[in-house]
Amino acid sequence: MKILVTGGAGYIGSHVVKALGEKGYKVLVVDNLSKGHKEAVLYGKLVVADLEDKNTLDVIFKEFRPDAVMHFAAFIEVAQSLREPLKYYKNNTVNTINLLEVMLKNGVNKFIFSSTAAVYGNPEKVPIPEIEPIKPINPYGQSKAFVEKVLQDFDKSYGLKYVSLRYFNAAGADPEGRIGESHDPETHLIPLILKTAKGEKESIKIFGTDYPTPDGTCIRDYIHVDDLAEAHILALEYLLNGGSSEVFNCGYGHGFSVREVIDTARKVTGIDFKVEETERRPGDPAILVADSSKLRKVLDWKPKFDDLEYIIRTAWNWERRRERGQE
Repeated sequence: MKILVTGGAGYIGSHVVKALGEKGYKVLVVDNLSKGHKEAVLYGKLVVADLEDKNTLDVIFKEFRPDAVMHFAAFIEVAQSLREPLKYYKNNTVNTINLLEVMLKNGVNKFIFSSTAAVYGNPEKVPIPEIEPIKPINPYGQSKAFVEKVLQDFDKSYGLKYVSLRYFNAAGADPEGRIGESHDPETHLIPLILKTAKGEKESIKIFGTDYPTPDGTCIRDYIHVDDLAEAHILALEYLLNGGSSEVFNCGYGHGFSVREVIDTARKVTGIDFKVEETERRPGDPAILVADSSKLRKVLDWKPKFDDLEYIIRTAWNWERRRERGQE
């Protein structure tokens, strides 16, 4: 089976490409490298191209003739989406529609979509089930919610079958340290903590200590990126075997507070780095935890790495390996 992966040089995409390669799929990665890294593509071939360019996409599809498409080529920074919504709607929404149009033109009707828990906004129910209302509170979440609506319509009108995977907090790295999280700028908590432990940052900030949680800090559902990649493989196999369109939450169903993550990182690294407490950020829900029972039941997903210490240890190994590589 031939799988085309957009954004496959990025964090989650590269881990999915690794999983695809290990399972014997033939992989073609399409990435413009604005955020990705060519050395992160461990399997298959990389074509540097932009989803804005439908003519080039059409040539790629005609030459490779994929059986399915997995789509990771999105911008992900919430704060940036508030400052530059046009950038997010153009790339995350319009460029995804470009990709879908080329898929339909070339008779490809199986699509795995990298979505987000941000489509829920401030949820009324926690853990969050997939039937929770879609109420995004920022352009990033809205840009993904638009695509989910487009996919529903394309299924009804064109027979396009899709699985939309709503991520919670992807974290960790390849256990062998070959690939990991490498955003610029980095906005995710665990790599920011580890950069502080390495001395690249002066301190790690806790944004708000008065939330209605046991220790006053926000709680998030951290899922190891390899468990997330396995969910993608199961979703792909489900579609290839004739499955109907579906939406699944990807998380462990429980969370850790910012303080718990910091304490665990201190334990893993053995470094007592500086922590600063500051005001809440606008739009941060107190608790975001997935109800992932549907993913476990329908796709028989059995996560292997539901362990915060393991998640942070793999991320720490990756950070230290990167540091040695830069010396």
